[in-house]
Amino acid sequence: MCGIAGIISLDGRPVDRQRLERMRDSLTHRGPDGEGAWIDGPVGLAHRRLSIVDLASGQQPMLSAEGKLCLTFNGEIYDHLTTRARLEQAGHIYRTNSDTETILHLYEEQGERCVESLTGMFAFALWDRRDSSLLLARDRLGIKPLYYAVTDRELLFASEIKAILAAGFPPALNTAVLPEFLANRYVASSETFFRGIRKLLPGRTLRWSRADGFRERRYWEAKAGAPESHATMREQANDVLARLKSAVQSHLMSDVPLGLFLSGGIDSTALACLMAPMMKGRLQTFSVGFAEAEANELNYARMAAEAVGAEHREVVVSSNDFFTALPKLVFHEDEPIAFPSSVPLYFVSKLAREHVKVVLTGEGADELFLGYNKYRVTAWNERLARGYEAVMPAGARELVRKMVARLPRAVRRYAERSFLAMPAGARSFFYENFSVFSPALQETLLSKVGQEHARDPYAVGMALFNEPQRADVLERMTHADLQTYLVELLMKQDQMSMAASIESRVPFLDHHLVEAALAIPSGQKLRGFTTKAVLREALRDVVPKPILTRKKMGFPVPMGRWLREQHWPLVQELVLSPRAMARGHFQPEALKKLAEDHRAGRADHGDRLWLLINLEIWNRQFLDGEQASLHLAA
Repeated sequence: MCGIAGIISLDGRPVDRQRLERMRDSLTHRGPDGEGAWIDGPVGLAHRRLSIVDLASGQQPMLSAEGKLCLTFNGEIYDHLTTRARLEQAGHIYRTNSDTETILHLYEEQGERCVESLTGMFAFALWDRRDSSLLLARDRLGIKPLYYAVTDRELLFASEIKAILAAGFPPALNTAVLPEFLANRYVASSETFFRGIRKLLPGRTLRWSRADGFRERRYWEAKAGAPESHATMREQANDVLARLKSAVQSHLMSDVPLGLFLSGGIDSTALACLMAPMMKGRLQTFSVGFAEAEANELNYARMAAEAVGAEHREVVVSSNDFFTALPKLVFHEDEPIAFPSSVPLYFVSKLAREHVKVVLTGEGADELFLGYNKYRVTAWNERLARGYEAVMPAGARELVRKMVARLPRAVRRYAERSFLAMPAGARSFFYENFSVFSPALQETLLSKVGQEHARDPYAVGMALFNEPQRADVLERMTHADLQTYLVELLMKQDQMSMAASIESRVPFLDHHLVEAALAIPSGQKLRGFTTKAVLREALRDVVPKPILTRKKMGFPVPMGRWLREQHWPLVQELVLSPRAMARGHFQPEALKKLAEDHRAGRADHGDRLWLLINLEIWNRQFLDGEQASLHLAA
């Protein structure tokens, strides 16, 4: 795991070494073990290294033997030894033991299609002197990030946005993304919060050459819509377990100590149970919890660690710790933090870095095996809506909607999110039902300035949802989430672990396992009210039963209570202050009502206030030029 950066002068000017080194060194946290820069006239590539494989000779940027190619690479190629053996048989001569060199040799053999032969997580830039071309590439699922900006004079790229800003690119808010961020917590397209800075989407390459300009190519996509299968649940489960074991084994490739982030949920416990027998010594596991008892699941993590004989460590985070760290973490994430769970993730990464350099994590299993409650709720709403509309005339349905609005609050909040009150379809059931600020709420909240560039916040998601030709509603949800929601989670995983200079790996997102999981019928993943059914069956004799059957929690953060009680001053300063209001994006009276309703307990707007707080911290850091402020904790 490393940091990469580069400059390509489109008008042929020589690259300024100092600018390139400023970009590189803004990423020191991603690679504290070494640095490198390579300049060839109008081309500059840079690298910060976190040494994981081939500690002695894997320095970058790396030149090919003839000096015709230069590569800067972030990630790991898990099958590089197998690929190396094949390449050596074909006559390629290696000078190092690094997986970086394997990419160079593959490119010599296959050109830009080399990405199709890579198994791993990666983002890289490869300069080909032979035709004056640059190839930018990102792994299939988006595990490793890659950002770029194009001006009239140059192409800038880097692992993090801050490196592009370090080159002198002027920061400006991309107001067009606000509605999507406020609704979904993520920006699904290639756009970012910074006007003019884009992310290369997963499974893509971007090629530039002096002769042909820019060309983007999609080389892989996760195809939804399971083919007809006669395999039994047990047969599917056996295949899943075999593939997961193989993925875990490959992800243990390392020349440095590694461990596991252990939440005590099914996914991370499965990794613990599979990893432990594969390790030379005791497995090291790391967990995080909150001082507030209702937000703790550390007991399950301890149970899992004890079951596999792991050497287990924990960190407990207070709300003061949480908010004190927040400005620093917004800086590391480059954009407003979407999920409060990013913060405990940083703390457990920091703990793990004291003992290991690499950790495995269970990210991705919920999207592949339908583990989220939203999948179950959406599927049942869709199913019940069909029968309801078939027997209830439109007038009667409208009467029911009016009755729902008059129900007591405790009942109404569930009924309003069901087929009884919402129009049928994925737009309502899957997107609006789980949005933070719905379009209707945004209409009352956003000012005229904020609505100036407003667009449908669900447009990208719905286009992806409707893309598969033969998929059912559950498969369509997976298809959309793998390319939107999961990409945001992976960015969070990367940025928070890298803030602590530790590499995180995600074996559930081995693309061979992903392709096999997508071929499993959705009815074997969600059975009645049981989520991840086929995965549970696969792990039946692997994971302790109390964990296998426990209710999903995730990283529960008591945000609503914090912002209603001891951290209300943060809302006053970062949402309601004249400085925050002066941004002009929101209607002041609407903000005041939202905040006061939350404080008085008339509504729970904890998630909404969280997004607004992060947006203001981001504005102050990146647009106003303030340093991270530790005085924000109440």
